[in-house]
Amino acid sequence: MEWVNAIIQGILIGGLYALFAAGLSLIFGVMRLVNIAHGDFIVAAAYLAYVVVAATGLHPLVSLVIIVPLSAVAGYALQAGILNRTIGDDLLPPLLVTFGLSVILQNGMLELFTADSRKLDAGLLDIQNFNLLPGVNIGYMPLLMFVAAIIVIAGLQYIFYRTSLGRAFRAVSDDGEIAQIMGLDNRKIFAAAMALSFGVIAIAGVFLAVRANFDPFVGPSRLIFGFEAVIIGGLGNLWGTLVGGIILGVAQAIGAQIDPGWQLLAGHIAFLLVLAIKPRGLFPRIDG
Repeated sequence: MEWVNAIIQGILIGGLYALFAAGLSLIFGVMRLVNIAHGDFIVAAAYLAYVVVAATGLHPLVSLVIIVPLSAVAGYALQAGILNRTIGDDLLPPLLVTFGLSVILQNGMLELFTADSRKLDAGLLDIQNFNLLPGVNIGYMPLLMFVAAIIVIAGLQYIFYRTSLGRAFRAVSDDGEIAQIMGLDNRKIFAAAMALSFGVIAIAGVFLAVRANFDPFVGPSRLIFGFEAVIIGGLGNLWGTLVGGIILGVAQAIGAQIDPGWQLLAGHIAFLLVLAIKPRGLFPRIDG
């Protein structure tokens, strides 16, 4: 049952990786922007949760009612004030700007919070579990993270394909010039997409804060996990992002079961194998 338990735990941690990846997949699908600072924004959201919880005494998950709106406003302002100026046919300017933001965020968080690692206490949710099978225990927090990932991705899928905002997202993604001719303001649509992405980042940041220790420099590794989940699932495919996160989590769990030193390497190997077999990912979005 050890292997069964390892695989189930890998599936559950895959939900967290899917949360890391969902916002990244959304903004790439809408504006073809790869946000190098994505992982650092997740860590910044974790620190924001740390500050809010310390100031208010709220449970970390309850603090989401404050953190998600604040993060969404920050995302809108970032896109409207900075990133919209970089978007065009050349992919290099947004890469350079978000790389610069990554450096600034890491050093800013270092100055504000020092290099000491932090973790939020979720109380009984951190330690409670139930027995699924003999020798297989499921923690309530990992299960909650996985359910949250499903809800978030289902919500994004609904917004993208069932609302007027989603139609605007798809219009500017398919052909920005035609969308502008039809009366859409691409810059406002991009800012709305980033606000939505930052809302998801806030959720990922809070779950990161209660799931593991974090410090100002763990952002790049969160970016790698999110990026690999996006690529495995297929660029622009939100449900594929969840599948990618699960594959990455299961691969890491199997690697750790073989040898603890293989945990991260096994995930990277799974990523490379998928790229070798399906260069566009398992479920690439088909436009039109």
